[in-house]
Amino acid sequence: QGKVVESGGGSVQAGGSLRLSCVASGSIVSVNTWNWYRQTPGQRDVVASISSGGIIYYEDSVKGRFTISKDDAKNTVYLQMDSLKPEDTAVYYCNAAARVDSRDFTLYDYWGRGTQVTVSS
Repeated sequence: QGKVVESGGGSVQAGGSLRLSCVASGSIVSVNTWNWYRQTPGQRDVVASISSGGIIYYEDSVKGRFTISKDDAKNTVYLQMDSLKPEDTAVYYCNAAARVDSRDFTLYDYWGRGTQVTVSS
């Protein structure tokens, strides 16, 4: 059974920084695409993504403030969040499209349980 687990959330004041991490483990052998989502009342939106080839996407509101990176050897993705704003307050979820067999290119979808980020003004 594969899983992804987030860590690193917390409470900070506006202008502060947090670094989220997400580790894939269990039956997951490699991750094709990592995504960070955030959940606010009523919606869950993608914040940043990084592909196995290093193609990166950022949602407009976080460009220049958030940085996504990965360590393939550790099956880990990071989200460095700087210049945080109160509107960044949300539960942040890690999502991975991953393979469980090195001989099979089928991708499976994994979600973490989320980590709370609270930014006070």
